Amino acid sequence: MLRRLPLALAVASLTAGAAWAQETVPLASKTDLVSVYQQAVNNNADLAAARAQFRARQEIVPQARAGLLPNLSAGAELSDTETDVDTSMGSTSLSRSGTAYQATLSQPIFRADRWFQLKAAEAVSEQAAIEYSIAEQDLILQSAQAYFAVLRAQDNLAAVKAEEAAFKRQLDQANERFEVGLSDKTDVLEAQAGFDTARANRSIAQRQVDDAFQALFTLTNREYIALEGIRHTLPVLAPVPNEAKAWVDTATRQNLNLLAVNYAVTAAEETLRQRRSGHAPTLDAVASYRKGDNDSLGFSNTQGIPGFDMPRYTGDVEQRSIGLQLNIPLYSGGLTTSQSREAYYQLSQSEQQRESLRRQVVESTRNLHRAVNTDIEQVEARRQSIISNQSALEATEIGYQVGTRNIVDVLDTQRRLYGAVRDYNNARYDYILDNLRLKQAAGTLNPDDLQQLAAYLKPDYNPDTDFLPPDLPQTIGQPVRVDY
Repeated sequence: MLRRLPLALAVASLTAGAAWAQETVPLASKTDLVSVYQQAVNNNADLAAARAQFRARQEIVPQARAGLLPNLSAGAELSDTETDVDTSMGSTSLSRSGTAYQATLSQPIFRADRWFQLKAAEAVSEQAAIEYSIAEQDLILQSAQAYFAVLRAQDNLAAVKAEEAAFKRQLDQANERFEVGLSDKTDVLEAQAGFDTARANRSIAQRQVDDAFQALFTLTNREYIALEGIRHTLPVLAPVPNEAKAWVDTATRQNLNLLAVNYAVTAAEETLRQRRSGHAPTLDAVASYRKGDNDSLGFSNTQGIPGFDMPRYTGDVEQRSIGLQLNIPLYSGGLTTSQSREAYYQLSQSEQQRESLRRQVVESTRNLHRAVNTDIEQVEARRQSIISNQSALEATEIGYQVGTRNIVDVLDTQRRLYGAVRDYNNARYDYILDNLRLKQAAGTLNPDDLQQLAAYLKPDYNPDTDFLPPDLPQTIGQPVRVDY
């Protein structure tokens, strides 16, 4: 009497190991999707760098505004000057020393270039704010991708382990048949080769799980023991509205990258105006005040020197002045004209980049809308494929038992079965992530989307038993008895 080990029996053979895993990983130590995202927000280095860059770029506005505000400066001067003077009476040496203090106030009245510079700076500041929002939105998707990459790798490992157990049982069965003379050594060797390949695949699958956890650590700077898995009852629904044009219209209005590049174009337009206004006159109001002794302010004491009959000044001297300064640029060697041409070409570049990005956003949105609808069909088709391949395996193994099929047919059918299991789980995770990517393309992705997914997490999720949908027919995977 020989027995085969199809899918469910292979899963059952892993139950003991799964129970041990649950004992070593208590539910309290399992992390959910929202917690991972919160850790990423608090600890992600890329987001922290984007935040610092955003704050640095915000300072461009007060720097540009400073060119339109009053400028007040103060200073002091301490000097000691000696002058030799030739007179009709001979050579005379004059010494002059003193201290002077001064303050100057300048207020721009008409500075077109500085005004346009401020408008450009405000546009750059808005662009920086949106680019920081892009980094925040990217982190939402990165958190989901890293989280579900772990779950995908764990489910894949569980399927590979079940496949390995099935191939081991097939090897044992081939050995039993060989011992009783029902098959030749070739069947044993074929089964051994299949088992060895499955064992090698398990090593690769385990490494992929470790790599996925490492990527999660890089994202959050936190170690994780286990994650809550996604239930198979997660609704697989079409996007709402299920019209590509509606999603494209939303994307062209709300896509954050498009909004950022719009401000880049605005900044380039204002910069062009700033460069062209280099030909415009400037007008400033200037007030100054100086105080010091007579020598420091140029009122020399020359009384009594032969040839000099100037009056004698003593004590401190104060000077006050207020006026307007008009500057009319006439020619600067072609600098202003060249800068204007440069700004014009930069504006043209920004406009073309915006158009290119708009087309990319439209393409990406349409593709992702199609991808989500394809994923929906894939999930259902892959689920049915598991059932079909299970039935095919049962028929092939019965045929092998009665001599109408060979061991290679059995091994190939088993590979297709477990390939169908992996394809099903991949379709599930593709559906989840493509939904998030579609929302990001439309500019609507936010943390609430992760919260909605978290409602379908299973705290006691065990990949070794939960990688299969629980609502498959109960007859799938039941061992078949064949008596000889």
